[in-house]
Amino acid sequence: MDYFVHESSYVDEGCQIGKGTRIWHFSHVMSGCTIGEDCNIGQNVVVSPDVVLGRNVKIQNNVSVYTGVRCEDDVFLGPSMVFTNVINPRSHVSRKNEYRPTIIRRGASVGANATIVCGHEIGEYALIGAGSVVTKDVPAYALMVGNPARQRGWVSRYGEKLVFDENGIAVCPATGERYKLTDNKVTLL
Repeated sequence: MDYFVHESSYVDEGCQIGKGTRIWHFSHVMSGCTIGEDCNIGQNVVVSPDVVLGRNVKIQNNVSVYTGVRCEDDVFLGPSMVFTNVINPRSHVSRKNEYRPTIIRRGASVGANATIVCGHEIGEYALIGAGSVVTKDVPAYALMVGNPARQRGWVSRYGEKLVFDENGIAVCPATGERYKLTDNKVTLL
């Protein structure tokens, strides 16, 4: 094996797990999952059947990643954040054929205790604040907070808040990268 699984965790047959990935205490990776290289799956994490995780995905403790979720490379999922996969769950009604896909694009971060309601896309490098409840698609580089989550600004790939000048240009204070805001859409220059 070229990945690590703690002795208290389970990895079902039929999973693809990339080189350098680490799966920590009391976690369960279910059949049919694809997990990229260099991922870190924290304590008490469940990765449900057929979930796809890209390279370098970091999942903190106490997260359940349900069927229908796809995380691209460099995604961060904070402690105890929550995914849903059905809009109207009922114990007595099987809705496994109604799972709605949720996509977390490259570099996006979801804060501790946030909830992502299924069927939405979180754009590249977006930042979802701790405790926020996402009920709609999130644009790339957006900073979202609250319940329901509302956009409160823009962030760089480095996670720094962006301040745009009158020409729609912002510079990341940490990296010097330049960004352009046009028609409520941010692009890296």
